Amino acid sequence: MSRDGFEVIDVHHHVGGVPSLMADVATHDAMETRAEPTDDVERSTRLEIMDANGVDAAVVMPTHEYLRPNGHVDTMALNDAIAAYRDRRPDRFVAAVGIVEPLHGGRSHEELRRARDDLGLVGVSFHSRFQGVGMDSPLMSGLVRAAVELGLVPFVHAYADSIDEAPWKIVDVARELADAPIVVLDGFSGFERTKDITRAARDAPNLVFDTSLVYSFDFVEHFIEAFGPDRVLFGTDMYSVPLAYRRSYTLDQVLDSRLDAPTKQAVLSGNVRRLLGLG
Repeated sequence: MSRDGFEVIDVHHHVGGVPSLMADVATHDAMETRAEPTDDVERSTRLEIMDANGVDAAVVMPTHEYLRPNGHVDTMALNDAIAAYRDRRPDRFVAAVGIVEPLHGGRSHEELRRARDDLGLVGVSFHSRFQGVGMDSPLMSGLVRAAVELGLVPFVHAYADSIDEAPWKIVDVARELADAPIVVLDGFSGFERTKDITRAARDAPNLVFDTSLVYSFDFVEHFIEAFGPDRVLFGTDMYSVPLAYRRSYTLDQVLDSRLDAPTKQAVLSGNVRRLLGLG
């Protein structure tokens, strides 16, 4: 299925929305629902869109916009659900990333270990605007450090409209963890944010950035010229239900860009395979 001879792995697929497997997670007894994703329609729609765009595989993660009346129990259910979602089609969903909540305190540190040991998750997603504290909060940075110590890759959102997700707020902890890669999602989501991540990339060479929500791939090309091809991952931030869009124009732009073939392959799948140990 490879597009124009290139293997394509999308590093940024949230699973969520209504209806979805996550819609049943935060019930009065979330523990009963956590292992059984039942929404085959959602999964089928996602695969159809991947096929139509020529995307071979995806890294999946839960939506951060989920109900949690039972606190850490609901987050555990969410992580169980994303692991089960991955396991239904491991050929297409090659890795899964979980969530921990900074306001759950020590429970989140326990959940990091369970996510790795019991669920086989490869990373943990942070999205400050849904989690109650900024990325520079000690509650957040402590979880990033703990994730790295366990061998989990942090996925940190830096959406342009969120002050809490400003790239400078991750730089200090990134520099402290200089030998550990940290993936920054949505960093190209606006002109000013692109300027912000350019400075962050200089300050913290272990930060790696996905292409989600970029409105012009020219910005990414300039970034690659400045920092090299190993700092960029192909990602779309694609949701299946409800649909945000069906066509990945970013992929078209990568393929039509002036990048040479080895660089295109690194961005489209090589870098994420190396980063997550996918072989």
